[in-house]
Amino acid sequence: MLTQSRVTRVIVGFGQRTDYGLMRKVNGWRAPKWLRLWMMAATRGGDGWLWYAMGAVVGIFGGAERIPALLATAVAVAFGIALFLRLKRVCGRKRPCAIEPHCWATLLPPDQFSFPSGHTITAFAVAVSLGSFYPEACIGLLFCAASVAASRVLLGMHFLTDVIAGAVIGSALGGSAYELASRLLH
Repeated sequence: MLTQSRVTRVIVGFGQRTDYGLMRKVNGWRAPKWLRLWMMAATRGGDGWLWYAMGAVVGIFGGAERIPALLATAVAVAFGIALFLRLKRVCGRKRPCAIEPHCWATLLPPDQFSFPSGHTITAFAVAVSLGSFYPEACIGLLFCAASVAASRVLLGMHFLTDVIAGAVIGSALGGSAYELASRLLH
């Protein structure tokens, strides 16, 4: 008889096997130098400076929408940070580079836990929130967010499921913050 806990173990087990297999393949691959540099820049941008720069651009050139856009984005990011800090402690999943030291990047992770990706949550919270206020910038914002997410996998900081969860959570927070700001501030 399949119980809920058995089904959960089967699903989690499948996810982990897939994650570990993909991580070994990705980090066994000798990526071209341009890609390694791009991924390092994307991860460093995801540390925060890219989002501050985007906030400054919106603050200066954002027009009438700048205050609601910045408030919504700040709310989405704040909730995202609180959520990923809690989830990481609860889940306790180790980072790929801690389990198998196979990474081709020698970055120090910000903490010891992998699930979910905080960089990806923040990236998608910013991209979806600002992209909702400024649709003309949406493709560029999503490209930046996807670059940050890909960098976290390629640099061995996260498994694929960590960044997928981060993208879903960040997108939901960014979209919700936009909807809330639209209702309250317009």
